[in-house]
Amino acid sequence: MSGRQSGRPTLEQVAARAGVGRGTVSRVINGSPRVSEQTRTAVARAVAELGYVPNQAARALAGSRTDAIALVIPEVEARLFAEPYFLDLIRGVSAELAEADKQLLLTLVRSEQERQRFEQYLAAQRVDGVLLASVHGDDPLPDRIRELGLPVVMNGRRAEAEPVPYVDSDNIGAGRAAVAHLVGRGRSRIATVTGPLDMYVARARLGGYRAGLAEAGLAPDEELVSAGDFTEEGGRRAMRLLLDRSPDLDAVFAASDVMAAGARGALREAGRRVPEDVALVGVDDSPVARLMDPPLTSVRQPIEEMGRTMARMLIQEIQGIAEAPEEPRRRVLPTELIVRESC
Repeated sequence: MSGRQSGRPTLEQVAARAGVGRGTVSRVINGSPRVSEQTRTAVARAVAELGYVPNQAARALAGSRTDAIALVIPEVEARLFAEPYFLDLIRGVSAELAEADKQLLLTLVRSEQERQRFEQYLAAQRVDGVLLASVHGDDPLPDRIRELGLPVVMNGRRAEAEPVPYVDSDNIGAGRAAVAHLVGRGRSRIATVTGPLDMYVARARLGGYRAGLAEAGLAPDEELVSAGDFTEEGGRRAMRLLLDRSPDLDAVFAASDVMAAGARGALREAGRRVPEDVALVGVDDSPVARLMDPPLTSVRQPIEEMGRTMARMLIQEIQGIAEAPEEPRRRVLPTELIVRESC
């Protein structure tokens, strides 16, 4: 009696036949070098017996690659093209992949339906690995990608203890440097416009802001904290709220340049001069900072270099080159305060 069955066999059936987990089967089919020869043989035998996509599996088991890398940004087009951060990140990723002869696939995931469709695309083994940007704390996609056996590297992280490899910048240091600079300019009622607090990057910059206040001997005041969403309009709304609650504020640390631009608009509407009445500091050192009136003091993070580092790490993951395979790899790049006329 033949070992083959009617109907199209599933990855789960291959895993059951081979006596391994679903993720292990995916890793073998992806040609991962981090699988024992015994496991590889067991999976290959199960693939052959069940007839699991035999031509594709045979190519993958032989170690073939698609030479395609997906860069996934879970944002709408409006934010993608309005936020210089993403354009710089894409530039860095694209440059590094081009040097490695890899094809870049840019994917926006804007809904649960699109996320599921993308997971199906990945399950069909159409890319060798995934880069993820702008990940929120409850996003299951990084873990799902790993379950599919694909290498993944994130831009930023979901939490302090992040199990998935990532490249980040020193966001806590960014907040501390901004506050220290504002204190050094004689400001004492320092407010902050945060990013969305379900994102680690926003919580880290807020943590740096609070650490900076403590180091300067300034008492924390939650009336001086207002949540934004990394958009210009979000920065404008948050700034209006801060002025209503604390009209005596004399400085603002905005967690992005784009939000700082919105805050600048709200300050102008309220008749507040920058920097005479209210000093202003942002983060990113983007073109927005240089073009503002007055030009914006901003904490520079090396966005393009983060993109390059992410792509380099992912290529190393795909090739099985790892410094410590048991531990997920992490990179935290330094930030630098760039002083201009806003403070």
